Amino acid sequence: MSVLPPERGRELLLLLLSQIPGIGPARTNAIIARFGPDPAMLEADARAFAEVPGIGGNLAGEIAAAFGSNAWMARSVDAANRQLDRAAGLGATVLTILDHRYPELLKEIYDPPPLLFVRGNPDALSLPSIAVVGTRKASSYGRQAADQFSRDLVLEGYAVVSGLAYGIDMTAHRAAIDSGGTTCAVLGCGIDTIYTDPAGRLWPKILERGAIISEELIGTGPAPGNFPRRNRLISGLSAGTLVVESDVTGGSMITASCALDQNREVFAIPGSIYSRNSRGTNTLIQRCQAKPVHSATDIIAELRPTGAPPAAHGERQDKPDTLPVCLSREEAKILELLGEESLHIDAIAEKAGIPVADLLVHLFELELKRAVVQEAGQLFRARRSPL
Repeated sequence: MSVLPPERGRELLLLLLSQIPGIGPARTNAIIARFGPDPAMLEADARAFAEVPGIGGNLAGEIAAAFGSNAWMARSVDAANRQLDRAAGLGATVLTILDHRYPELLKEIYDPPPLLFVRGNPDALSLPSIAVVGTRKASSYGRQAADQFSRDLVLEGYAVVSGLAYGIDMTAHRAAIDSGGTTCAVLGCGIDTIYTDPAGRLWPKILERGAIISEELIGTGPAPGNFPRRNRLISGLSAGTLVVESDVTGGSMITASCALDQNREVFAIPGSIYSRNSRGTNTLIQRCQAKPVHSATDIIAELRPTGAPPAAHGERQDKPDTLPVCLSREEAKILELLGEESLHIDAIAEKAGIPVADLLVHLFELELKRAVVQEAGQLFRARRSPL
């Protein structure tokens, strides 16, 4: 039909199907498998749609009626074109499941999204990847573990996939970028709505080093129901999922469950039995649903038992925990006072002879240089070397 211009035919067809109530990814893919990306589908009758697996008689009638309505078609084609225009305005790529750049690993899941909106480099989605996920309310232990694992995975040639949420997710994205690697952020809203990073401190760097993606229409807000769907994409893009910190409920546990359903590997970092943030990871380990890991080497050994590396895409740098050489006199003095035992800021100020207000500035600089770790209650310690 001439209503679908050839240059946008596939995208428009999938966007039209998405506007029919009751048609989700699995049914859309079944319809495409039956008819192909052929606009002649719009001429099919209810009996033809009823032959598609998963499409009953009632839904088949609704699809045929929608496609046969001039008013519905005019509204829906206009809405679909607006989506594609907005994507172009963002410099985004619209990938269909029929596109050769669509990630092969994602095609393997039960209900891959027929259409993805991608800002950044679509090819980043096809790199060997590990998902790194965890709680928004991350502890110092969790942030340090997410940082270390993400850096080490990047240096082993893996991209890091996460959800751009506060806490563990952002730590993982930032560590991958700082290590010269690739990272992909999967959103539970439109790619135009980066609500967790409104100031743009992180997401522009993700676009430079990877991609930001979503199956949600542009303009969609971060509704709670979107995130379980988002989580299946995080695990679906990845060879394995690492849960750093999580309570027994929450998005990270959903992502782990999705990974198990997709027959992907799940890893978990053990934590204190007294920490709520470790109840989920410890439970996964206890139930033999996740392999306990103490370093990225444990993950690599499981995924690459032959030792054959994936195509490297990170830039090997100095060891992340090597003591920085660019310390000021005050910073060197503070670091000399700090050991691996945590000290309260008042005790540090007294020992160093530095006013608390000035000390906070120096400690902040030391955190940025990855020499010092801040813990709850204004406690600080020197960063531990990796095991």
